[in-house]
Amino acid sequence: MDDDRYGSDVLAGFNKRAPRTPPAIVEAVRDLVVEETATGFVGAVLGFEGRFVRLEDRKGRVRIFSLGDGFMIDGKPVALRMPKISTISSPTARTASGSFAVADARARVALPSRIFVEGRHDAELVERVWGDDLRVEGVVVEYLEGVDDLDGIIRSFAPGPGRRVGVLVDHLVAGSKESRIADTVARGPFGSDVLVVGHPFVDIWQAVKPSSLGIAAWPTIPRTMEWKHGICEAFGWPHEDQADIARAWKQILGRVRSYADLEPVLLGRVEQLIDFVTVPAD
Repeated sequence: MDDDRYGSDVLAGFNKRAPRTPPAIVEAVRDLVVEETATGFVGAVLGFEGRFVRLEDRKGRVRIFSLGDGFMIDGKPVALRMPKISTISSPTARTASGSFAVADARARVALPSRIFVEGRHDAELVERVWGDDLRVEGVVVEYLEGVDDLDGIIRSFAPGPGRRVGVLVDHLVAGSKESRIADTVARGPFGSDVLVVGHPFVDIWQAVKPSSLGIAAWPTIPRTMEWKHGICEAFGWPHEDQADIARAWKQILGRVRSYADLEPVLLGRVEQLIDFVTVPAD
């Protein structure tokens, strides 16, 4: 089986029945050895990437898991949390992605590599949460009007070692048009230097947790209705034209203050893209 360091749901298939007693909360200090219960992966804490903990097993393999429940120490369930660091006392000491902020950091000269995202709203959300990190890394994010011509766009960019392309696509699920496009790119001449990943949501709006909007769940919109218009109608918001849709998105985006307001499936995918495009050329 292939390791997926950025698994969209590390608890998939795990027995979700609530434990009789809540797990002990343990600080994920460096070198602490834990077992991730869903996969059985055993490793020592190496560090963190946003709200994810990096574990390394005895064979040197590294995987990333969400902090929180789903771990064991000596056979007993525990919940991992970020360790307290006395030198970090201000909330501004972390970026919106959860990374440690670098004081007085200047934006790095842009790398030749790029991250493409499908749509302006996607680009704005990535900037809101990962903007500080991307500037430090020197990664430029560009938005696409769509992915129908993604293969042609990739060929025009001509990726290669040290000039990689990462692409974030909406509604990348099995059998979809988007999945077929991603397969075409992967089989193309630049496939080794291109990574296309996506989330399962109809639109990037759904990547914002319902709880961050003060709702129990995103409304279900009939397929006969344009999704964003349907969402606005369900919320009682104007939706007559594109300006209304833009104002609706601004209301939603305004509720996003950090990675904690986003679904884990999106967090993992963006972190995966950043890692991919920042790998130094051999």
